[in-house]
Amino acid sequence: MSKRILTAAAVVAASALLLSGCAASDTTEADTTTVSFRLWDETVAKAYKDSFAEFEKKNPDIKVNINVVPWADYWTKLRTDVAGDSMDDIFWINNSYYGSYVDSGNLMDIGAVMGPNAQSAWEPSVVDQFTRDDTLWGVPQLYDAGIAVYYNTDLLEKAGIDPADLDKLTWNPEDEKKDTYLKAASALTIDSSGKTAADKGFSADSISQYGTNLAYDLQAILLPFIGSNGGKFQKGDDFAFSNEKSAQAINYLVNAINKKHVAPSAADTNNDGDFSLNAFTQGKMAMFQSGLYNLKNVSESADFDWGVAMMPSGPEGQVSVTNGIVAAGNAATEKKDAVKKVLGWLGSAEGNAYLGKDGSAVPGVVEAQDTYFDYWKKQGVDVSPFFDVVENGKTIPAPTGPNFSKGFEKYDPIMKEIFAGKVDVEEGLEQAQAAANAAIGS
Repeated sequence: MSKRILTAAAVVAASALLLSGCAASDTTEADTTTVSFRLWDETVAKAYKDSFAEFEKKNPDIKVNINVVPWADYWTKLRTDVAGDSMDDIFWINNSYYGSYVDSGNLMDIGAVMGPNAQSAWEPSVVDQFTRDDTLWGVPQLYDAGIAVYYNTDLLEKAGIDPADLDKLTWNPEDEKKDTYLKAASALTIDSSGKTAADKGFSADSISQYGTNLAYDLQAILLPFIGSNGGKFQKGDDFAFSNEKSAQAINYLVNAINKKHVAPSAADTNNDGDFSLNAFTQGKMAMFQSGLYNLKNVSESADFDWGVAMMPSGPEGQVSVTNGIVAAGNAATEKKDAVKKVLGWLGSAEGNAYLGKDGSAVPGVVEAQDTYFDYWKKQGVDVSPFFDVVENGKTIPAPTGPNFSKGFEKYDPIMKEIFAGKVDVEEGLEQAQAAANAAIGS
């Protein structure tokens, strides 16, 4: 696993630049300036609480309030609050949504606020993702790396499957003989009578244990399967998921859910993004494909032996998606001097390291990333599969575009119908793609 290593001098210089504030102008504000910070992750919020406690010791004239808005409501509330001038001073934003806020003038230009050299200390892939029109629009906070498979050791061993063999699993939409992934998932799916999905008389109406998760989950499932079959999700900012290879991959997922019954139904997962996570941590699912963002959740909730393996390999190999999160400054804030100091702290190795110290997330500041790896090493957890899948050089781009949210609103309900088996895959994808591109004006 390779990481960019900064020299000590470069890190010190970058940190000094980031933390240098406009103290003189801040003295004209009230004795204590309160800066609000919004995000959607409760687990990471705990790490931020410790980080901001240290920041406030160093900056007693600034207080930072954390506002956690659940993912299910985050983007709707963000749009409403930005439009209503009631948005927090700093907020998390991802690659799929930031473009529209850039074009609307809602985000601070990080280069103008921090200086052009600040980004040298940050994870390059995250910097690239959030650079638009040659301008960086957020301070990198975390790096999601790739997708891997969590597994329940006991359930695999009961089925006679060696956890070491998971790294070799392959899936194939055209040749069942080359598909060892579905075979394993079938052996790990059990009904209330103890029969597996591969056995005669298996009851899909009384499943007590699922082999895997194959839900309509863009980052963990949809993009990796599309990518590993040689398909695409977007072409530029336009949606392009109705191509033959993408349709093949999605049809494979839909059949595995609705015909093979090796994964929870769309009725359970379409409107509950945590259904599969909860099923895994409760010992009701043997394999759980997801990202680093669930590592802390699995570690804290699973009371059985578990591990992490490489994701299954498709016709084009193992193809993952990388992602990142940035802290964006609200361009409309009236507390720019204080916000600048907070952003500087968030972009420093010292401030960002708190996200890695308790294993919550891989810090977006390169120099702080060892805290994350050290934490999980002490826990006896091998996180290399999440990084190895990215190191192989095969990735599919994360969704993007200034009008992505408009397209998403149109394709999302159709995708849910596809995964529920209520709409023909090819026809549904054509309909969803046409509706999404019409919504973004393409």
